[in-house]
Amino acid sequence: MHISALYTYPIKSCAGLTHNIIAFDTRGPLWDRRWVVTDSDGMFYTQRELPPMALIQPTFEGENLKLTAPGMSDICVPLQAERSAPRAVQVWRDTCDAWDEGDMLAQWFSDYLKVDARLTRMTDDHYRAVNKDYSPHPAQVGFADGYPALIVSESSLADLNQHLIQRGVEPMPMRRFRPNIVIADSEAFAEDTWREAQIGTMTFDIVKPCARCVMTTVDPAQGKIVNTAEPLATLNTYRKQDRGVMFAQNAIHRAPGVLNVGDVVNVVEYQAQPLEFVSR
Repeated sequence: MHISALYTYPIKSCAGLTHNIIAFDTRGPLWDRRWVVTDSDGMFYTQRELPPMALIQPTFEGENLKLTAPGMSDICVPLQAERSAPRAVQVWRDTCDAWDEGDMLAQWFSDYLKVDARLTRMTDDHYRAVNKDYSPHPAQVGFADGYPALIVSESSLADLNQHLIQRGVEPMPMRRFRPNIVIADSEAFAEDTWREAQIGTMTFDIVKPCARCVMTTVDPAQGKIVNTAEPLATLNTYRKQDRGVMFAQNAIHRAPGVLNVGDVVNVVEYQAQPLEFVSR
């Protein structure tokens, strides 16, 4: 088994970037979900409420994060800037310290999304802990939903797409599920069985299956929901647990490091109990 693709998503719920190599710092992949779009009160937005966020494309250019979106002029977010006092932003149950990126960017996001919106970046010294009920050791994360990395195999997507085709639904691309690490040459849902994996020179604890939500119904190429049911309806037929339908695995890295496309994956330890799914 080896890595076939690597992705990061600098702004939570906006479009992602494809990499041949990514570095991990203490929070996860470098720059991954370090920014979040919020309302004026600091409550976070995602594609769940605003599907057009999928068409906001960030790209790193020199000392800036350049943003493009349909019908909008390009705009840049400086990576280094003088910072005012941080403000509180809310991501799920966590209140985080974040720097506001200013009125010009707020107006750009508000004009495009047609809501009152501001762009904020997590402060360098903020510590957002992962859920200690699932983590085998203390760990932190940026603005990702809960964990530093999401791992899935190509064969798992192939299996889901076969189920979709059998139900008369078009197959879906990997980016619909927003992983960080994609694995090739494994059996379908092999990642469900892993507890600890050595990926290249890095060690990952595989801690929790990822419960999928309505965000997977957003077509990332169109920035809208074309089919309100899929892929959740199909996942519900064979990947359902009490907490929802599961696809991909949340993972925590033991230490900073670097991953490359092509890095070999070795399973160090398997889960003691296989995942069980509700019969339908």
